[in-house]
Amino acid sequence: MRKAISYPHKEGVCSKQAHADFPEGAIFEREAGRSGFFGPAAHFHHQHAPTGWSEWEGELKPRAFDCNLVESAQQLSPWLVPNLLENSDCKVKVWKISDNMEFLVRNADGDELLFIHQGKAELFSDYGHLTVEEGDYVLIPRSTSWRVEVQEPLFVLMIETTDSAYSLPEKGIVGNHAVFDPAVLEVPSINEHFKAQYSEKTTQVHVKRHNKVSVITYPFNPLDAIGWHGDLSVVKLNWRDIRPLMSHRYHLPPSAHTTFVGGNFVVCTFVPRPIESDPGALKVPFYHNNDDYDEVLFYHAGDFFSRDNIEAGMVTFHPAGFTHGPHPKAFKAGQEYKKKFTDEVAVMIDTRHALTLTEDAAKVENEAYVYSWQEK
Repeated sequence: MRKAISYPHKEGVCSKQAHADFPEGAIFEREAGRSGFFGPAAHFHHQHAPTGWSEWEGELKPRAFDCNLVESAQQLSPWLVPNLLENSDCKVKVWKISDNMEFLVRNADGDELLFIHQGKAELFSDYGHLTVEEGDYVLIPRSTSWRVEVQEPLFVLMIETTDSAYSLPEKGIVGNHAVFDPAVLEVPSINEHFKAQYSEKTTQVHVKRHNKVSVITYPFNPLDAIGWHGDLSVVKLNWRDIRPLMSHRYHLPPSAHTTFVGGNFVVCTFVPRPIESDPGALKVPFYHNNDDYDEVLFYHAGDFFSRDNIEAGMVTFHPAGFTHGPHPKAFKAGQEYKKKFTDEVAVMIDTRHALTLTEDAAKVENEAYVYSWQEK
């Protein structure tokens, strides 16, 4: 469908266009937008930072969690690990494993997306063998049986698209090979590693359905395929193969960095890139109300240029309903344009429906995060 040309209303003193050339005396721009940066939007120019609150009461607030401290994440089975954030479409948790799995697991509730934050392992599935390591996304289709043999202890971010499947985003006018070429996607192989694990040994498959686990026992290893063909498979993508969309004159919204699309949510990847160089361009994420979506960010590596006191392995959660954006020091650094390149790697999950915070997330929450926007 072709998009009709619109002529937005202008009121008072405002910039000619969003995210650039702000009017004098109003350096704080705020975007109020709908439909995850794709719908109608208004851009306000404020005299004070929209995150300059002095006090906050109630449950609706920005939150931060240190997932390095989740004790219940260390399990042989991912199905024993509790969710941290969840809704009917999406389940988010972290999983840590140091020993080899002696059984298989299968998710009958939806596709599973693994992001390998730390470690290295050999992954065996119905489709064959695949080496996975730090920085890899591993997409596992619903009801695939799999296990890992750990080479280096794993710390994994797991994102389930419940009762749905993952797909790649539509790339529109930039073409199918932009951001990452599908040619870089890797699939498992029926290789010597896979053939070496054929066995007549009794093997269990732990199947998760409706968040309950059933155990199926075989008198042999059911990962015994000698071959397969088709267009459904486990798929691997490393963040280093992502070549982000960039504009030296305009700060692109997070949606430009979408990597996978789930049921009523998207997974985006922020990777190192040059910072906007045009003198009038905004050089940090803009203050915004993304009022239809909850926002989750998992910090993987580097210097997180829009955040203070955030370390690798932490998660921030900004539910819909309030303005959020860069911390004061980051905003000031953007104005001064001291930094010319970002070196952060982070995974963002934007969900259309509200996420629920679980008790396990609350145990590792930084309660002071809501006040981290206050000028020091």
